[in-house]
Amino acid sequence: MSRQNYIFTSESVSEGHPDKVCDRISDAVLDAFLAEDPLARVACETFATTNQVVIGGEVGLTDQDKLRDYMGKIEGIARECIRDIGYEQEKFHWDTCNVMNLLHEQSAHIAQGVTGADNRDEGAGDQGIMFGFATNETDALMPAPIQFSHAILRRLAEVRKSGQEPALGPDAKSQLSVRYEGGKPVGVTQVVLSTQHLDEDLTSDDIREMVEPYIREVLPADWLSDETVWHVNPTGKFVIGGPDGDAGLTGRKIIVDTYGGAAPHGGGAFSGKDPTKVDRSAAYAARYLAKNVVAAGMAERCTIQLSYAIGVAEPLSIYAETHGTGEVPEEQIEKAIRASMSLTPRGIREQLELNKPIYQRTAAYGHFGREPDADGGFSWERTDLVEALKKAI
Repeated sequence: MSRQNYIFTSESVSEGHPDKVCDRISDAVLDAFLAEDPLARVACETFATTNQVVIGGEVGLTDQDKLRDYMGKIEGIARECIRDIGYEQEKFHWDTCNVMNLLHEQSAHIAQGVTGADNRDEGAGDQGIMFGFATNETDALMPAPIQFSHAILRRLAEVRKSGQEPALGPDAKSQLSVRYEGGKPVGVTQVVLSTQHLDEDLTSDDIREMVEPYIREVLPADWLSDETVWHVNPTGKFVIGGPDGDAGLTGRKIIVDTYGGAAPHGGGAFSGKDPTKVDRSAAYAARYLAKNVVAAGMAERCTIQLSYAIGVAEPLSIYAETHGTGEVPEEQIEKAIRASMSLTPRGIREQLELNKPIYQRTAAYGHFGREPDADGGFSWERTDLVEALKKAI
């Protein structure tokens, strides 16, 4: 029996966090290539520091001769991302920072293992393990600490960009310690928020007065009490933010991107990778499967693990764990998964419609727990596999 009474903490970071700036640029570059060529192979990494953005990685196109034509767009894509996030600081400004593009063509040795030929289905883009998780403790079937940490920062970004709170800057971090009773979230014991502010004269108390109404707005009404401890800008001033304050790199916020530490992580980052990379697509598929298992009433909590080898199409293993909450034996869930969905890279992409320019929107506030979009974005959050799983059981 798992613990029923405990405190669990998760953090989130805003779209202006240095690492998230890099995730955004990498995914925007990916979207640009997929918009031109749905079969594009992209592995794009971004590094950002004071007045400097460096973009590198590999690109494979259906017509590789067109790569040179697309390269001139990369700098503008990066600048537009930085502008939309809101950076116009002296030492990190969307219009004046230096952007270096070092993208080049994909390795032929990697491509040969991924590309299908001679009646062989295309293989996984790399070896690895991927995890998906779902829990019925929130409507989005996500762990409460990470879901509400994201919600706080999304709300603060909205009021910053609307002009309602012009003193807020783009860079911010949130953290919630959530108290569980009987295995369900019932309250918040600690609130941590550090947010960049553009007025140097503002104190920590001033910032708390500004942001507290928005935090209360997004949290369940009875989760905050007189016993809740608040830490708002606990180090004092936070005026220098973004890559000018701390260097950023694609893929350094993998726990923020997923389940806030409430579930295992295979270790592979998502941003900048096209869906032949199972680090991304199979992690999305694992979330899709876990969410549908919970939505089907087969368990209150579910973890799914998938594993792959580079160049091999079928997953090496499928593992299901329901943490003592299952209404159906895990072995039956594993068999139902195999019967309900193809988990080859091609099968995942077709089921979830992943060969679309839908990735830039995932770069901040979590890849999971979002509403599916009409154009196919966040398709892995759908619960349209419920009936197939039930039938297979």
